[in-house]
Amino acid sequence: MADKMQKSRIFEDRVRGVIETLAPAEQRVARFFVDQKQAALLNSAAEIAQLAGASDATVVRTARALGFENLSTLRVALLEELTGAPSPGTRMQRTLAETGNQASDALHHVIGMHEQALDVLRREEFAASFERCVDRLANAARRHVFGIGPSGAVADYASLQFNRIGLPTNALSASGIALADRLLWIGKGDVVLMIAYAPLYREVEVLIEQAGKHEVPVILISDDLGLSLDGKVAEVLPVPRGNAGHLAMHAGTMVLIESLIVALAAKRKDAAIDSLDRLSRLRGAIDKTWSKRGTRKRK
Repeated sequence: MADKMQKSRIFEDRVRGVIETLAPAEQRVARFFVDQKQAALLNSAAEIAQLAGASDATVVRTARALGFENLSTLRVALLEELTGAPSPGTRMQRTLAETGNQASDALHHVIGMHEQALDVLRREEFAASFERCVDRLANAARRHVFGIGPSGAVADYASLQFNRIGLPTNALSASGIALADRLLWIGKGDVVLMIAYAPLYREVEVLIEQAGKHEVPVILISDDLGLSLDGKVAEVLPVPRGNAGHLAMHAGTMVLIESLIVALAAKRKDAAIDSLDRLSRLRGAIDKTWSKRGTRKRK
């Protein structure tokens, strides 16, 4: 345990060891690298510069001043630190230290975290990737949504909603050997939507291998695994989950999932509404009070 804690502090110790020797603008960027690790992983040099109040050149120069060859190698070090996987208790302790003692403080802190995640989803490059992902999901024979732990609940929700709009979808939300049965569902012509974060669990590795064997593209929703799985996934949708090492927050992921639901329904509107009408009729067959409800009035 002590070794893991020491390893997780290597990057911060490196910054603290040289920060006083840096110019003021470089110090701001260095502090940004320490305080906003996920943002440093997800953003370009230009975006980091804007967030840290510096120039693109200062961002690159700071990375070199910290002993890295370039910004990419600095990101690799950040990723290694993030994959140290602090315990849930440690994550909560860090979050509470930033939140304050009042309930309203917690409310405003969490809202602020989610606003940062939504800012990422609003970017033009994210929208372009989103469009490509919607096309892949709409045109696949079947969809498989992977997630374990809290992400498993999101995977179940996404699968339920995709099925409701007439898109056959399986939830890969089991962990351990129970996942093996569900991996048998994957076949050529399908697509996998993977919600996964560091560390790189064995379930993720096996799913990637299985998808590769069947030439099934994988769309990754993650804030930190994109670099580790570079070249192994078809598309990455980078959604932050709050500050690095703190309580993981899933509202950004839920906004993305619900955006996918609406975008997929819009892409095949009549089929989606027909499927929802069938759902209403089935509900009515079970409970007669449902027969008075519906998704639309037929003309």
